[in-house]
Amino acid sequence: MNSLKRILLIDDNRIDNFFHERVIRKFDKNIAVTSLLSAEKALEYLNNLKFSELPDLIFLDINMPGVNGWEFLEQYSKFEDVRKSCVIVIMLSTSEDTEDKTRVFEQGIAAHYKSKPLTEKMLSDIFRKFMCISA
Repeated sequence: MNSLKRILLIDDNRIDNFFHERVIRKFDKNIAVTSLLSAEKALEYLNNLKFSELPDLIFLDINMPGVNGWEFLEQYSKFEDVRKSCVIVIMLSTSEDTEDKTRVFEQGIAAHYKSKPLTEKMLSDIFRKFMCISA
């Protein structure tokens, strides 16, 4: 990943999505941001994208009605490898539960666990950590 081109926000809270989108746009106005209010819609959305349209990053809330973040990861892990190989999933939650943080890494898909709210510093740190990853 040489640059962030597309970010997907998955959170049932419209206000969090709005705020996080503003933070991303302030970080880099050229990043395309898609916000979805449910994990079900996100799974459908991701499954229907062309490979070239996949997001570079997914910020995923844990606690959502219907399919929660953990269930999203379980279903997402069943996607063909090429659909998920270049996408970095960051769990973004208000939960400070150490079990949640441990579980993120046990899932094997989510690369990071961050506490809300998303900040420009978090984006900068994430970018620095993953900018050397290539397809």
